Amino acid sequence: MKAFIRVTALAAAMLLLAIVGLVATVLVDDDAEATELSDGGGGLRGVPAEFRTWILRAAEECKQPELTPALLAAQLYQESKFKTSRAEATSTAGAQGPAQFMPGTWATWGRDDDKNGEASPWDIGDAVMAQGRMMCSLVKQAKGSGYPGDVRALALAGYNAGWGRVEQYRGVPPKSFAGGETYNYVQIILSTMSRFEGPGLLTVSGSGTGADALRKAATRMGTPYAYGGGGPSGPSTGFCDGTNGYLGGKCAASSTVGFDCSSLVQYAYWPKLKLPRTADAQYGATSDRPVSRTDLKPGDLLFWAHGGSGYVYHIAIYAGDGNVLHAPRTGKRVELAPLTSAMPQGDYLGATRP
Repeated sequence: MKAFIRVTALAAAMLLLAIVGLVATVLVDDDAEATELSDGGGGLRGVPAEFRTWILRAAEECKQPELTPALLAAQLYQESKFKTSRAEATSTAGAQGPAQFMPGTWATWGRDDDKNGEASPWDIGDAVMAQGRMMCSLVKQAKGSGYPGDVRALALAGYNAGWGRVEQYRGVPPKSFAGGETYNYVQIILSTMSRFEGPGLLTVSGSGTGADALRKAATRMGTPYAYGGGGPSGPSTGFCDGTNGYLGGKCAASSTVGFDCSSLVQYAYWPKLKLPRTADAQYGATSDRPVSRTDLKPGDLLFWAHGGSGYVYHIAIYAGDGNVLHAPRTGKRVELAPLTSAMPQGDYLGATRP
């Protein structure tokens, strides 16, 4: 990570862009009614879409409540302003990538989290997950240190200047240390993280079977794709069939707890509507209630077949505003995506209203 932050970064940090603002986190038990609420630091807003899923995942995996998505987002903005190019995200000290890791530190925390075959501080997924792991460890260290002050501040100071400096000063290094650069780094992030706080990624309005199903499915955003996995009770491990479920030449589905496209839909509508298990069967069960593309409503089902006819290979739930909620493929997670690019446009078969 960057060794230090200049005081002038305070002015830059105040120019945060509100990039995305459609939001409300949805919480639900498997068989309960879904409820919308704004959950403060548990949600996220104002970050580029390509960072969002990884920030939420990194915060969730930490299990330390102090490490919220908003804290990680504010730290990323302070480190790199979400820049990812080598020209813009390489510091004079040699720190690299959006989370600004020095090579030696990256060797400890970096992993191939995005499963592209390389652990790189330039890959958004790898960088954010490494940032989350390191910050999670520092929060735990801060809690056990007995040093006074906010454990988040102690962790941020450790990330910026090294935990040894926190031990040296038995807390956040004072303004007198390095011209106050670490002190200001901590203060800027803690004071600006509220700009990133917000509900989750999807707001669902209205009532009825379709809206309720969409709310329920939205609680599973970020869940891994597992071919053959999942069902009415939730995610589960899947299987490989000789063609599907593989990643990097290995069967990923059998060791991944998740949903595939049709099990997510089945889960979302269950038990009010007990749809069959596969996308093709779900189309057969609802095709007598077709919906034109211009009349889509949240909760409608959308189908894709090769060439736009024949066997249905994919299903998604319409989420409004031209987006769908779906489990796309092995190696991906349940996500929102534009209808126009979720699957090949030439394969779009049509939509139904269950």
